[in-house]
Amino acid sequence: MLRIWEDIPSQIGLIRGSAPTRLWWYVATGNTGPLAVALNAKAAHYLLPGLSGHNWAVERHEFGAAVRQLRESTAPAAVGLPIGRRRVRGLRREELGELAGMSADYVRRLEQGRSHPSAGVVNAIARALRIGRAEYERLCALAGYAAADGQVPNEVGPGAMRLLERFTDTPMFVSDAAMNLVAVNSAFMALGHWDLTGDPWEWNIAWRTFCDPFSGFKQSADDATDHQAVLVARLTSALLRYPADASLAALVDEMRSRSRLFDTLWRTPRPVAAYESSAAFIHPDGGSVTLVGSLLTIPGDDLAALMLTAAPGSADAARLAEIVGVGGEPAIIKVGQPGPG
Repeated sequence: MLRIWEDIPSQIGLIRGSAPTRLWWYVATGNTGPLAVALNAKAAHYLLPGLSGHNWAVERHEFGAAVRQLRESTAPAAVGLPIGRRRVRGLRREELGELAGMSADYVRRLEQGRSHPSAGVVNAIARALRIGRAEYERLCALAGYAAADGQVPNEVGPGAMRLLERFTDTPMFVSDAAMNLVAVNSAFMALGHWDLTGDPWEWNIAWRTFCDPFSGFKQSADDATDHQAVLVARLTSALLRYPADASLAALVDEMRSRSRLFDTLWRTPRPVAAYESSAAFIHPDGGSVTLVGSLLTIPGDDLAALMLTAAPGSADAARLAEIVGVGGEPAIIKVGQPGPG
């Protein structure tokens, strides 16, 4: 126990609280890198006494409001129920209760903030409404629980597909929380810089940035700094949310062993100054095009999309159009098998 407390860094921030009989979760950042620290209510009271006055009634009402909003915004057909004639939006309380294995009266008490749910109840509601990872994590946070551990989701959902389908002339990729590319469009592949190495993490943008850099990708020092800070921040967040994902843990461990820069940033992260940066892409024909990458989150699926654009009317925009045009018919390509094996 003493060794644990000696290793806790000086800057500690609350990321998820719980009811008094459950655990408090903290993120600790310092010399040993990001840590997840669980404290029981008594320890939390002595270490951070300002939290003892937390208003749990407020959180119960916020959880209830979130459940009601999700229930009313869920189409019956989306959960396998007939549409029929309805006087209310979404699902009835009776329908949610039946799907989740609880009474309609209990659903009402939850929505009114008159009852605190167990972790099992939160999971049952999430399954019944078939919500995405982001909404599930939000419900868990409002109820005071850590989201159930699991694997980093990598399914390309409808939101990601719509982005890829609607921006066929814009180089774009979709990545999961661990920064594994899961889908790209043909415009992205037309840039010709993403050479495959046969490495288990050849489709991971963080690995390729720190451990196996592209020869056809060049950034200024400032842009590289911004890009690296975003990658480290996203991997840190992913590891905290998915501590049971062995592939993610192996990736971080191997990167810390292989890249001194990554290990340094993991121990002492830089603040994220911008979620976009520019780079020169060297095409196999010898020419180059400078593009700005903008990171977009895709709610519900815990995915992100990176769009690469050039300034309108610029020589880079004309060059990009030429490169994409030669690439042939627009297509969406699912790629990558994250982790070893």
